[in-house]
Amino acid sequence: MRLRFIGIDPDTGHVGSPTVWVDAESADIVLQSYTADEETRAQCVKNTAPGHAAGIPDHESVIRIPARLVPILREACDAAERAQL
Repeated sequence: MRLRFIGIDPDTGHVGSPTVWVDAESADIVLQSYTADEETRAQCVKNTAPGHAAGIPDHESVIRIPARLVPILREACDAAERAQL
């Protein structure tokens, strides 16, 4: 796995900032961000897609991405799409 740095939340400091990478081999988008609070996790469980198992598996997480990171995520999506060409 070789991660390509895409961007970091411009409004945070140098510690624990939401960050986005793209895996150059698989084109997966890799995110570091805030762990969602219990209310957000409960809403995710409550609003599960029809036919989908309820709950959040132990091997998965719910993270919250700041809206100001959307442009960086768009760039990551473009990079991931290009990697698959």
